Amino acid sequence: MRKKPNRPKRDITQPFNDGIVTIYNVTDAAKPGYAPVEKLEEKIKLRYEEQRLGINRLYQSRQAQVEISMVIRVPKAGEISPQDVAILGGKQYRIDTVQKVMDVYPPCVDLALVKIEQEYEVMA
Repeated sequence: MRKKPNRPKRDITQPFNDGIVTIYNVTDAAKPGYAPVEKLEEKIKLRYEEQRLGINRLYQSRQAQVEISMVIRVPKAGEISPQDVAILGGKQYRIDTVQKVMDVYPPCVDLALVKIEQEYEVMA
């Protein structure tokens, strides 16, 4: 006998088939007393699903003088904040907003990404 997955009613199962995104923390790698040197320290790797960039979100970001490049959906894991940097497809993006998604299983968050012009150095 086949059993249904244990989850709340009416939730949609979210696939994450578009690839892997790595979330980085921006840290100061300079020695104490020296000028700050910002480098990226790996925080977490997650699978993601690319979402449609809606016209409302696009115009609201332009009003705030920010150009959102893409929106991705990732499983809710750890602490992801707007101070973090995401790398996917070899390109660096600043996380503009983190929004909780309702009625989706597993629990997810949407990340609005802004292309970074001057890229950070990744710590080895």
